Amino acid sequence: MGFKENFLWGGATAANQIEGAYLEDGKGLSVYDIVTVGSHTNPRLITPKIDEEHFYPSRISIDHYHRYKEDIALFAEMGFKAYRFSISWARIFPNGDDEQPNEKGLEFYENVFKELKKYNIEPVVTISHSDIPLAIATKFNGWTNEKVIDLYVKYAKTLFERYEQYVTYWLPFNEINNLFLPLSALGQGAIFPKEECTFQGQADDFETRMKALKNIFLASAKAVKEGRKINSKFHFGTMICHITRYPRTCHPDDVLAVFKNDLLYNNTCADIMLKGEYPFYTLKELEKRGVDINLTEEDKTTLKEGICDYYTFSYYQSISESTLKFDEQTSGNIMGGIKNPYLKETEWDWPIDPVGLRYTLLKVYDRYKVPVMITENGIGCRDVLNEDGTINDPYRVEYIKDHLIEMQKAIDDGVDLIGYMAWGCIDLVSVSTGEMKKRYGFIYVDTDDLGNGSFKRYKKDSFYWYKKVIESNGENL
Repeated sequence: MGFKENFLWGGATAANQIEGAYLEDGKGLSVYDIVTVGSHTNPRLITPKIDEEHFYPSRISIDHYHRYKEDIALFAEMGFKAYRFSISWARIFPNGDDEQPNEKGLEFYENVFKELKKYNIEPVVTISHSDIPLAIATKFNGWTNEKVIDLYVKYAKTLFERYEQYVTYWLPFNEINNLFLPLSALGQGAIFPKEECTFQGQADDFETRMKALKNIFLASAKAVKEGRKINSKFHFGTMICHITRYPRTCHPDDVLAVFKNDLLYNNTCADIMLKGEYPFYTLKELEKRGVDINLTEEDKTTLKEGICDYYTFSYYQSISESTLKFDEQTSGNIMGGIKNPYLKETEWDWPIDPVGLRYTLLKVYDRYKVPVMITENGIGCRDVLNEDGTINDPYRVEYIKDHLIEMQKAIDDGVDLIGYMAWGCIDLVSVSTGEMKKRYGFIYVDTDDLGNGSFKRYKKDSFYWYKKVIESNGENL
């Protein structure tokens, strides 16, 4: 069967990882503007007070704010049919609760949309991708405060009304299921730390995170309802960080434990956003932990009335888990696991599991029976810029090729897969480590972990390979 004729081939980025210009044209500080650079061995720091001795990579990123025309032209040269990116909330409402939006910010994204339209590239827009105004975190303690729901809806409506003619595909939030983990308290929940801490060492308050998550669900549902009033042709999707899980052994305890973890972490958010209600297993887990999120009848009605209509997710790896003790461990974007002896790993210890993507596609399509879009997938590697300006990255071609083959098999299995967005289609700042040397893109950006360099763009070997893939609609891999 192969890929559909109108399959959305493209790439994905996020505002806080590419734009830079962190206080330009009226933009306010975002939560990631206070997160320092780190590395695979040295964790990033969250500094509630700005410390000029540290380097904050999101403030410069790859300077896409000034180079978006050049970058979009390169995407068009590759043949992109779609481009998934995010809008910085703090660029539109610098303090989150401003009376009027920042016109300069609105104009910037309108220019981006016009540039995409010039090349017939379909935008897939994330409304909030971990780029929440810092003022919301400090003034309201982020999503723990119900007042932020209305602030978000106002922000979303501003986007819907201003960009109605440009956008069909909207993603209300990014990877909010990560709030089941402490390290996502700031990024997903805008829960402000009381003192300096590491990115991985944020204070663990499960109840606070679950209350924040409930407010995010309500904000999403209300925004979806408002969006459909503005344009009934708008499509709204989930965006789940799907970390596919395997039992490390066939011990029944391992199988049961992984099944329950998968329900809670991978399925809860999509169940609520696509089915419109908290699933029984999540409610029971909250009850067991003594957490009362005060879910009212009005809340239940809101969730039901504001469901999304397609499923999107990020996929990078699988993890293995066990109730037994295993010494060899792996890491990952937001969580690690036990080493899987059947899988290779990246330099950053992430397992490489293309077949796991096919398994995941079958799993989510069977569960939700709505169109599916992969909005992040890729591999971070050290790329070397040769003297002649070339970059040889056969490992990236191999990684993506192997995943595309499994996607094709999933389509042949019957999955309604409508798009694929390669993550970091241009090199960007890594969220987990803050590094530039962990590169994902088809396009090399000449800058290092501390923002030094010419910022000149170079085409990698994978650039030309992906161009051929798109030209052949996936037949020429």
